[in-house]
Amino acid sequence: MLGRTSDDPDVTAARAAIPDVDPARAILEAQFAGSGPVSGPAGYWVKPDVGYSPKYRATVWQVIFLAQLGAPPIQPIRRACEYVLDRSRRLTDGRGDRDGRFVAGRGARAAVDCLNGNLLWALRRVGYGEDPRVVEAREATARAILERGYACFYNGDLPCAWGDVKALRAFLEVPVEARSAEVIAAIERGVELLLSAPLLEATYPTASRVSRRWFKLGFPLGYRADVLEAMLALVQAGYADHPYVQAGVEWLLAKRDTHGRWTLEQVPGKMWASVGRIGRPNKWVTLRAVGGLTIPNQ
Repeated sequence: MLGRTSDDPDVTAARAAIPDVDPARAILEAQFAGSGPVSGPAGYWVKPDVGYSPKYRATVWQVIFLAQLGAPPIQPIRRACEYVLDRSRRLTDGRGDRDGRFVAGRGARAAVDCLNGNLLWALRRVGYGEDPRVVEAREATARAILERGYACFYNGDLPCAWGDVKALRAFLEVPVEARSAEVIAAIERGVELLLSAPLLEATYPTASRVSRRWFKLGFPLGYRADVLEAMLALVQAGYADHPYVQAGVEWLLAKRDTHGRWTLEQVPGKMWASVGRIGRPNKWVTLRAVGGLTIPNQ
């Protein structure tokens, strides 16, 4: 936002300091590092399984949260990424074909779009974007979306806007020249779904009702998306001037307080660290808001 490059000395120094201060420090201190009375591989939080439960203290969530905090790929974070890549993917689908997507459990419906979008985005942000395992998961996610759309079992097998936003942001992080035909097509389908209803109405297909959480700004982001994240995805896709996005900009600007700050309105749930008090001005939400207002249109 300040026009500095990623190799600017101040930027480099700031990023290097992230693991040593909260909330990143508290998250990293809770990681099992391979010593003590607990047996098993290092790099996980809570217990050595696929790492989805309990929300939001298990392993996959920490990788997602640390990436949102801008943490650099230091050894504990690389250890966590390797753990997720080795333990949290489904290698074959129910037909015996190669899969590779990330899963929330062992069931047939465990490879949800929101989880895959979140992890694909996070792993790229911490330097794993071109890892063959990440590429395999990305391509498998795109193929699944082309086969069934953004339908989700947890939304009554209807298209899910939350999963759409998460997957779309992950696909858009991939450089244009590296996007496969399947990824490009999945981006197009994602944009089509997001623009099928005004962002401020969010009348996407739902098995219940429009979630109020869509209209609340929070940090960090879990499996739910909000108006700001949807706006950001559409801007990245080249739709900054679309009326739905412009209406979202006005909505976002109206949520500022008199000092130009934005309030923390929600957090995912019980985490290892605090990111601020609900209802109070919040630096993380303010950073999200200002960043969303200034990102260049690709």
